[in-house]
Amino acid sequence: MALLWILIGVAVLIAVIFFAYYNRFAVLGNRIDNSLSQIDVQLKRRADLIPNLIETVKGFAKHETAAIKAVTEARKALVNAKGVEKKVKADQGLEKALKTIFAIAEGYPDLKANTNFLELQRELATTEDKVAYSRQYYNDSILAYNDLCRTFPGKFFAGLYGKQSREYLKITEAERKPVKVEF
Repeated sequence: MALLWILIGVAVLIAVIFFAYYNRFAVLGNRIDNSLSQIDVQLKRRADLIPNLIETVKGFAKHETAAIKAVTEARKALVNAKGVEKKVKADQGLEKALKTIFAIAEGYPDLKANTNFLELQRELATTEDKVAYSRQYYNDSILAYNDLCRTFPGKFFAGLYGKQSREYLKITEAERKPVKVEF
């Protein structure tokens, strides 16, 4: 009778081990799928965020450029003006253009244009960090899975369940280059 209980205990232990390894492969496989999905989420975030930020900054830079251009043209008109009447008119145009510059300076005393550019740079760096972290997490998940597939007794169960090592996320040479943002 004791032998029967020992055999039942061994059979239950073996069944538990088989279930545990099957579940371990399933959990690690799900972790890999999830981490790959997180990479997609971060890439989508980057794809959505960066163009919007660039357009925002471009819009602000256009506003500032237009004001600077207006001052430059008004100054040029004043310098090239002949006669008092034309000079007075050109001077009024320059004053108007300068008021726009002063209004910008008053509205943005700490040069918000620079802050916007810094914000864009910060968002780009944050997004790139999140993409890098997601890739790292994916490769860490692959490492855990591959370790299980290649070490004993996991190798035995991997063969039994038809599980094979998976490939690490590799980036192309083009992706190794930093993102170039042009204004």
